Amino acid sequence: MGSGKTTLGRKLALTLNLTFIDLDTFLEEKYFRTIPQIFEHEGETGFRKKEQIVLHEVSTFDDVIVATGGGAPCFFDNMEVMNNTGFCIFLDVDTVSLANRLIHAKTERPIIKGKSLEELHVFIDEMMLKRRPFYEKARYILNGSEIKPDQVIEILKSHK
Repeated sequence: MGSGKTTLGRKLALTLNLTFIDLDTFLEEKYFRTIPQIFEHEGETGFRKKEQIVLHEVSTFDDVIVATGGGAPCFFDNMEVMNNTGFCIFLDVDTVSLANRLIHAKTERPIIKGKSLEELHVFIDEMMLKRRPFYEKARYILNGSEIKPDQVIEILKSHK
């Protein structure tokens, strides 16, 4: 959350003339419900199963760039699917940058709503402690808060 997956993904897709897919949006359109509605009616387990289904679906598409939600890599075989069907990249952004982006974000995120900057730092650190082992299974790891499409393109070219 806040790492720039969607922003970078859109720019990269535009640069490479590919289709951009936000997995959360794709899921909402497929099931005709928002993610909060799915969580409310089916809980996290129901949401994660749907997320897995749509991840498997988009992994069969050609010429796409997919941005997943931050939890997607942490469930089922999702990391393996991502690594085996494309160039999976972990955007490793420091806690301070993430917190500053999220505290000023225009999009309301229920999971962090009402948190102070200090509480946000603690929340991010706790989430990363749980999720980092999954994220670090990505084929590529890019560090920094200002990752540009050209950097990604160079990495992908050098690892073909």
